[in-house]
Amino acid sequence: MDDKHNKFFPSFFFNNKFKAGNRIVDIFPDYFYFYSCISNIKKHIKNLEKTILKASSNLFSSIVVLDASIKNQVATSISHIQSFDKPVIKTLHRAINITTTEAELFAIQCGINQAVTNSNIKHIVVITDSLYIVRKIFNSSSHPYQIHSTAIFTELREFFSKDSQNHIEFWDCLSNQHWALHQMVDNKTKNMVSTLLFSCKSS
Repeated sequence: MDDKHNKFFPSFFFNNKFKAGNRIVDIFPDYFYFYSCISNIKKHIKNLEKTILKASSNLFSSIVVLDASIKNQVATSISHIQSFDKPVIKTLHRAINITTTEAELFAIQCGINQAVTNSNIKHIVVITDSLYIVRKIFNSSSHPYQIHSTAIFTELREFFSKDSQNHIEFWDCLSNQHWALHQMVDNKTKNMVSTLLFSCKSS
């Protein structure tokens, strides 16, 4: 598992890619989907399992399961990326004095970045317990996390531009639902013992 420490996260700026006409929602409105768990949890999990089963047997699909947690001011972000019969890619990042939102967005960025490195991938399934944070990627209004949104925006824009069939799905999976794949990653983030190499650094 890749393990990186003390990432730095600038807090705010406004990018012209969020202006009307340049936004990802304007250019690629039909290339991304959100699946929220609102009322019927059992049905939602059943549909998610069907999606994962189909994606795991598809040469052109990649599954990204991610989570983040903060313990003793240390944020831990973990992503697991699975593509067909390839070994699971596991990435771990730690940082101090950042918010959970920043940690989640960074985990999303790393997961997508790993998934799109395979040029054969046309379909990405992202599973997260923070779908409300994912929506910030597509939010054109000013907010403190636009630098993270822009990094993900750039990855997705390049991915969508390669092929009209390329698309991404974001699935909501709350930790208290104890769904096997997400629970495995969630447990790792919560049980990870963080020993920073440069504890004096902060963001």
